Amino acid sequence: MKTTNEVWGRRLREARLAAGLSQKQLGIDAGLDEFVASTRINRYELGIHKADYQIAQRLAVLLRVPTGYFYTEDDDLASIMVIYHRLPETGKAEVHRLVQQLGTLDQPVKK
Repeated sequence: MKTTNEVWGRRLREARLAAGLSQKQLGIDAGLDEFVASTRINRYELGIHKADYQIAQRLAVLLRVPTGYFYTEDDDLASIMVIYHRLPETGKAEVHRLVQQLGTLDQPVKK
């Protein structure tokens, strides 16, 4: 079983690569000192350390993912979170409506 730091680090790496950023650039953009930025992001990605929540929020904004993306263990849910996060408000409302409909499918039929 993966540790939470490993999951967190893998998610960070995936999002960083998808954004086309180097470890150093992401760290600098997140407000880390340029001399430690690459090392710090590398340690996060390797699961050696996990960023505090404030840094996680800054990284999420820079990578255009919801902060919760870093913490979910389910790969499908993580993917859905990113897609939903990047939708315009009208798209989010439609997804919400569809999910509510799907949620009623397994409810017992009232007589």
